Amino acid sequence: MTQDTIHATWGDWLAGEITGATPDGVAVWYLGCNSVVLKSQAATLYVDPYFGDGDPPKLVRMIPVPMDPADAAADAVLVTHEHIDHMHPPSYGPLLEDDGTLHAPQASYDEPDYEGDLRVTEDRRSVVGEGDSFTVGDFTVHVRGADDPDAIEPVSYVVEHEAGTFFHPGDSKPADAFAAIGDEFDIDLGVLAFGTVGRIHHSEGSETRPTKWYMSENEVVEAANDLRLARLLPTHFDMWKGVTGDPKGLHEHAASYEYPRALEVVSVGDRVDLDAPGVVPPSTHR
Repeated sequence: MTQDTIHATWGDWLAGEITGATPDGVAVWYLGCNSVVLKSQAATLYVDPYFGDGDPPKLVRMIPVPMDPADAAADAVLVTHEHIDHMHPPSYGPLLEDDGTLHAPQASYDEPDYEGDLRVTEDRRSVVGEGDSFTVGDFTVHVRGADDPDAIEPVSYVVEHEAGTFFHPGDSKPADAFAAIGDEFDIDLGVLAFGTVGRIHHSEGSETRPTKWYMSENEVVEAANDLRLARLLPTHFDMWKGVTGDPKGLHEHAASYEYPRALEVVSVGDRVDLDAPGVVPPSTHR
């Protein structure tokens, strides 16, 4: 299923919030699934944008599609791995319609879980690998390792800005690379994919079977401590029917550990700022 059409539940409201924002430092919006956008005064980065419908009845989307990417634009899109809810041309293509660069591992270009045009011309496709670094406006992006057994070539991204440091490892489980990342960087805000083990029907003709795509509560806390996250924003727990979870329960699991210092439990469309805890109300509510 190519999922070529985007059906934005909220119209152009959230896209307008993002494009109209003028943050003093870096604003971060959670878009549901594992999708986030980071915006400074100089650049806008989307990480793993996915605005598709899923693939019912196998993958049932449980949350709204918060925006149509045709209503926004990006200076760069960062992709962590080849799965369709991370490497989805109908979602990132419109963001890069006029300009900007798609950054992804080689396997995401060679073997994407998508049948169709990759939407971005080769001259604006950047192949990334562990150890790479590059700049986008006033952001410096470092590519590091990840451990996702379901992916071919997963990577994580450390995004540095004078306002702070952000971390996104896609759907990684606790990884050997995390302790080294925690030593190398002082991470102010990191996202980690969290969810339950659920019974999922994977493909036509297959049996429904228990599936663990994301970290458990204990694994999330293990990863947060390896990375020394000041603030943790759980992701992916809201997305697929059968593997959702309650991120508020992470408070109990993290209570006796040094990290994370703070747990940021947010909803689709919420904004947090990189240099300070708490949800920032939309412009209509300030």
